Amino acid sequence: MKDILAKYMTKLTSLSEEEQQAIIDELHIEEFEKGTVLFRQGDVPTKCYFILEGCVRQHSVDEAGREITSNFYTEEQAIAIFNRHKSDKSSDHTFTCVEDSVMVVGLLETEQNMYNKYTQLESMTRKMIEENLSQVQEEFASFIASSPAERFRALLAKRPSLIRRVPQHQLASYLGMTPESLSRIKKRVMRGPI
Repeated sequence: MKDILAKYMTKLTSLSEEEQQAIIDELHIEEFEKGTVLFRQGDVPTKCYFILEGCVRQHSVDEAGREITSNFYTEEQAIAIFNRHKSDKSSDHTFTCVEDSVMVVGLLETEQNMYNKYTQLESMTRKMIEENLSQVQEEFASFIASSPAERFRALLAKRPSLIRRVPQHQLASYLGMTPESLSRIKKRVMRGPI
């Protein structure tokens, strides 16, 4: 797992192997079983996560009691908490492991100490967040303008592994449709043009 992290760090920084190894040695890597809740809607998050292996679902329960899936995080993606400067700000979402997962776990209270100690780490984190934010913005704009079938085709093109990794009812919620509609669209799209 540490090799995966070193490869990712090399992609985003110019740290030497020794510097990378020093950072990796200080990081806490933890295994989580499928179904583990990292934090719940309403909790005040104290940790951040970087997925080395596995899949985590971001979801919430709306006022009508419906569970809505808003994202899936997979390998080389971070679960970042952007409102952490507000120590009393609770999460609007629950984050649950969809698969057995291995993640780097960071304490938000010690994050600044790591940045002070390893200055390129803050730059690397910023680049990672910028890449993720750009991707999310692009996907959101496309999602709003797409029909349900177009959303499914986009998922097939950009994140095909989710189709086999995620239960259909969660995938349907993520795509903004019922499981029955997803099943019909999936059959039509997989069958191809007639």
